[in-house]
Amino acid sequence: MSEIFKGNFTQQEPIPDEGIEAALEVMRSGRLHRYNLVGDEPGEVGLLEREFADYTGATYALAVASGGYAMATALRAMGVKPGDKVLTNAFTLAPVPGAIASVGAVPVFVGVTEGLTIDLDDLAAKAGEASILMLSHMRGHLCDMERLMEVCEGADITVIEDCAHTMGAAWKGRASGRWGLVGCYSTQTYKHMNSGEGGFLVTDDDEIAAKATILSGSYMLYGRNGTVPPAEVFERVKYETPNVSGRMDHLRAAILRPQLARLDAQCAAWNDRYAVVEDGLRGTPGLQVVERPDEETFVGSSIQFLLLDWDDGAIGEVVSRCLKRGVELKWFGGAEPAGFTSRYDSWRYAPSERMPKSDRILRGILDMRLPLTFSLEDCAQIARIVRAEVGAVYQGQGA
Repeated sequence: MSEIFKGNFTQQEPIPDEGIEAALEVMRSGRLHRYNLVGDEPGEVGLLEREFADYTGATYALAVASGGYAMATALRAMGVKPGDKVLTNAFTLAPVPGAIASVGAVPVFVGVTEGLTIDLDDLAAKAGEASILMLSHMRGHLCDMERLMEVCEGADITVIEDCAHTMGAAWKGRASGRWGLVGCYSTQTYKHMNSGEGGFLVTDDDEIAAKATILSGSYMLYGRNGTVPPAEVFERVKYETPNVSGRMDHLRAAILRPQLARLDAQCAAWNDRYAVVEDGLRGTPGLQVVERPDEETFVGSSIQFLLLDWDDGAIGEVVSRCLKRGVELKWFGGAEPAGFTSRYDSWRYAPSERMPKSDRILRGILDMRLPLTFSLEDCAQIARIVRAEVGAVYQGQGA
């Protein structure tokens, strides 16, 4: 009898007890707004900002309402105007081009490699089209960051990093989010820390940090933030920078602080699960594992593999057969968006030209979450099921 997986791909771990207790204290106080403080107390949000800045090695960290808000705020702080072009990945999720479109700018899509990272040759070819790159480390895959920065510095391109899937990751020991001028992170439920919604913006730049703080809705209370640029910088920007409110509140900060303290251990646990699934899939006929470079310290909170050059019907059959056995695969190659999956040609507010090389890769990407509620034995079972169903369909194609 065929194995059936009984786990739930959307079930996350509970919030740590310390976070629950801290959240209860916030609720008992009634002081949820980040600037509703007593005396000189820093508050949960301010403490979280200091701790996240220390964790990433950034001078400034700003806690905000979402990762998408962080990206749009970074663009606004850099002075991006309606009609400006911004380079970004063709393989990403909708909040990335959405952040660009939210400020009236126009995404210019850059291709994807079989390693699921931005195509640096395509980036170099398109470097003259924009002065900003919104780099998405999509699904936790880091490109050669040294070469990327060489391309961008040579073309006078400023880099914003979307680190929604790479909190805790690094390239050659340098943290994701610390290569570009700004790093943006998410704490949405399916990310590496869970506050339902939330995010961070980090930078070493005084003026970007000051503008982002005003944009986030600090009014003139910016001195109460956890990491604060010099007063003279605020004096320069405070009357010229609009309030586009998107603050984090004390309740979310309270449940995030204990998670940040154990983030490295959580990342190691994800990688243990990733390794089990990857080992189980490796060598499956017709299936291509995404090889991770030695320079990359990654966080395997999800796993991707490629069914390159398969026809759509066969890929759909793999997805359907796995689902019948309890394994949820997401396909980024479908003609229509489904759930969170979509492609650059799905976002009709963002004009695009066909990219045949990237289209071939996008058509073959299958994606699967690896929540920490799965045991290593669960992961081994999942890999057996996927391997069996891919193999069955592959043989049925007469390969």
